[in-house]
Amino acid sequence: MTIGSDLHEINNAVLDLQSADYNTYVRPLKRIANLLVSDDLKPITDTLKANVDFEEFLGSANKGGSMVGSASLDWPTDREEELGLSIVIIERSANSQTWFLNFAFTYYYGGTPKFIDSIRKLISSVIIPFNRDFAAYVRQNTPRLMRVGTQQPDLNHIFIVHGHDEAARETVARFITSIGFEPVILHEQANRGRTVIEKLIANGDVGCAVVLLTPDDLGRGKSESEEQPRARQNVILELGYFLGCLGRERVIALLKEKVEIPSDYVGVIYTPFDDGDAWRPKLARELKSAGYEIDWNKVMG
Repeated sequence: MTIGSDLHEINNAVLDLQSADYNTYVRPLKRIANLLVSDDLKPITDTLKANVDFEEFLGSANKGGSMVGSASLDWPTDREEELGLSIVIIERSANSQTWFLNFAFTYYYGGTPKFIDSIRKLISSVIIPFNRDFAAYVRQNTPRLMRVGTQQPDLNHIFIVHGHDEAARETVARFITSIGFEPVILHEQANRGRTVIEKLIANGDVGCAVVLLTPDDLGRGKSESEEQPRARQNVILELGYFLGCLGRERVIALLKEKVEIPSDYVGVIYTPFDDGDAWRPKLARELKSAGYEIDWNKVMG
């Protein structure tokens, strides 16, 4: 499954939960909890939960008086904290029916002694808004979130972004292999029914990306008379993706010949790529700066 399909399945489970009764709510609730710890979503949910203290959240709640339904929770205004607390509520509710019923009856009293009324109020007040806000949060922040938390950069793999210059791609890939690392080339990875961007996200968990800016296309502005050599559009897209995902210090641009540089990238230092070997030690130095262990005997061999 992918992040997109996980979010779709969570939405379906929430719809099932909305129409459930007292005898059928457990199954969709557990389904939501299980999807939140899928391989794709677990790094995100773990990061959100790590930023909250649920026991402190309960401790600061307004316990109310003797009147049933007078207790209330003091929800934070921070979006990430709210999502993290909601995830904990869903997980605890799925793990213990007794805890869920007591929590719902205490803080989301439905106005009658029937538990199902409190359950439905909790669903409409917590789980439905969470479904909407969590999906939006994941879609907006997935590249950034894949690099945070306890996860360390993968310093064994290096992603190669390339256009139509196969010779340049293979030359760089062979060099990366020769110094002890594994190059990741997108079209060589399994599709598994994913879109290109989903495939890029799934395989982009690397410590560094090497971007080959080669003159594969020609283009010009409306006011210009001459066309200029440009990199392929997919190369520019992936360059921007990795700049946002990994950070500028982990993206190395190799510039072949005279290629028009994206305006937002002007001023950033790049490494000239030519038929000689001068680019090899320069690339190795950039990799070392990004945290890779470099064997200089292999670089110069």
